[in-house]
Amino acid sequence: MEEVAIVGAGELGGALAYRLARRDMVSHIRLVDARGQIAAGTALDIMQASPIGRFTTSVSGYSDITRAAGAHVVVLADAPGGADWQGDAGLLLLAQLAEIAPRSVVVCAGAAGRELIERAVREQRYSRSRLFGSAPEALAGAVRAIVALETNGSPADVALTVLGVPPAHTVIPWEEATIAGFAATCVLDEPARRRIAARVPALWPPGPGALAAAAGDAIACVLGYSRRTISCFVAPDGDAGRRLRARAAALPVRLGAAGVAATRLPALSDRSQVALDNALLL
Repeated sequence: MEEVAIVGAGELGGALAYRLARRDMVSHIRLVDARGQIAAGTALDIMQASPIGRFTTSVSGYSDITRAAGAHVVVLADAPGGADWQGDAGLLLLAQLAEIAPRSVVVCAGAAGRELIERAVREQRYSRSRLFGSAPEALAGAVRAIVALETNGSPADVALTVLGVPPAHTVIPWEEATIAGFAATCVLDEPARRRIAARVPALWPPGPGALAAAAGDAIACVLGYSRRTISCFVAPDGDAGRRLRARAAALPVRLGAAGVAATRLPALSDRSQVALDNALLL
């Protein structure tokens, strides 16, 4: 089994470590935080829960970023002070990871991941396939929950994704969404879809629990436990990259052992395509 390193042992990092441990997807989780005692304490708390939760994944806490070396996946969770990794501090961390963990897949779990990915690809020539952000999937989950309430159904029966630049410029491709196997455009009329879309900005940024769940799902895809297509922040290359004018954005992606395996732009209505183009030209 593979190992995962999580940088930041705050609310998000701790929630993700516990979630991964309970799912027994990895052999070992390395919690890395400059505040070594917090990382060690969080790791101990999770390990004490293992007999109750009946999981076998081991968790250890460290203060040295070099402990991320050799991990299949490195997650950027909480920066010092509880904020997201972003700006120059985030770029410095990515530069360190490029040296000590050049083959690791890097997941930006926080809501500020889009800007960091864009800068890393542009300024550091960071690998587009090995760097992505999982926060859009948390937003998609929140939208699924609202759709379920609107239709008096279950979120598990709702299949949809989100595109664009949250929060204000989020595009929901209703043309591909389904509700209990039926086309969403047949179940929800235009006023209902607009009403749901109008609520999306208030759902951003997602909370640490939702962000941890989204990052956990992304890691499951990277490790081969799931083949779902999920919404992630990416800086795509090829045809999608040209259409996106090289900006990082939320797009549906398929993940694999080396990171982003495929990126696709779904079929959009003229209205949705214009909204996406406008978002990416901001």
